[in-house]
Amino acid sequence: MPQPIPEACQDPATAPDPAGASQPDDRLAVDIALQGGGAHGAFAWGVLERLLEEQHLRIDGISGTSAGAMNAAVFASGMAVGGADGARQALTDFWRRVSDGAMLSPLKRTPLDMLLGRWTLDYSPAFFALDMASRVFSPYDLNPSGWNPLREILAASIDFERLATSPVKVFITATSVSTGRPRIFRNADVTPDALLASACLPQMFQAIEIDGEAYWDGGYSGNPTISPLVRECSAHDTILVQINPVERPGVPRSAGDILSRVNEISFNAPLLKELRMIALLRQVADPGHCEGALWADMRMHRINSERMVELGYSSKLNAEWAFLTMLRDEGQRSTSEFLDQHGDDLGQRATLDLDYLLEGV
Repeated sequence: MPQPIPEACQDPATAPDPAGASQPDDRLAVDIALQGGGAHGAFAWGVLERLLEEQHLRIDGISGTSAGAMNAAVFASGMAVGGADGARQALTDFWRRVSDGAMLSPLKRTPLDMLLGRWTLDYSPAFFALDMASRVFSPYDLNPSGWNPLREILAASIDFERLATSPVKVFITATSVSTGRPRIFRNADVTPDALLASACLPQMFQAIEIDGEAYWDGGYSGNPTISPLVRECSAHDTILVQINPVERPGVPRSAGDILSRVNEISFNAPLLKELRMIALLRQVADPGHCEGALWADMRMHRINSERMVELGYSSKLNAEWAFLTMLRDEGQRSTSEFLDQHGDDLGQRATLDLDYLLEGV
């Protein structure tokens, strides 16, 4: 049974009014944690759109990395500008710009892949050339100017001034190149550079320098980071939107499959480590103290899809509109399935068992 949060620890937005007045917003607050994964981030687009249909829910905070960071910033900016409708439109416009910006890219599926309905770029000559070049040359060799097409897309898609005052708290993770530690950018700190840093794969882009510090993709240190949602938001329910499969059957044997699985393991490792830490904290937390109450009352949930297991690493670079909308639709479907199964559990109990992560620890 969840323990009541000590009165001194209660968030001002959710604490009872001294005069006994009712709360101005009685919707259930939830937090969202968005993984990165390139074009696969369109799955989270669908998740967010579907959650907006649940009028009894209020998204209090979003933590995101890489594509998840961009979804988070676009969503929060849209909410600040036009509420739920503004958030929906902002997400649609962002992903449409991503697709339009890639129309002239040589990274395309082969005619045979299109005929067979496969989304992979494994057999694309351009992808093969890019993969080989990245093993010999660095982005400082191939792109000395540091040009990134996403910069203009982000500037067109996000009102950064409104984002700074958005009702949705945003936490963006990037990884310090020098220390390997995560840096969390909050609403007022989020800039195009912060978002590009969160999505900066070092094989493809030059490190992003912010305040004299160089940053790479946030997935190396937090994919996404959960702790700020617990410590700084009023919600006790956190929904993890998981793009990178934790488990994949069989042993990969081809070079492409091996690379894809290594990528998944690497970018899931920080998340699993943090969830393991959270599981330990929940076991030892003293609910009578402020910090302990935060962890003891935390409830974790997860939205994912078996469809993501079918997709390999190369498809993360596939920005075809048909592919992005397929992922959006799958995100909506998976969220509807989650709500059908666990909607009544929100606000009551966790549906993602973290204790299994402690087996053998």
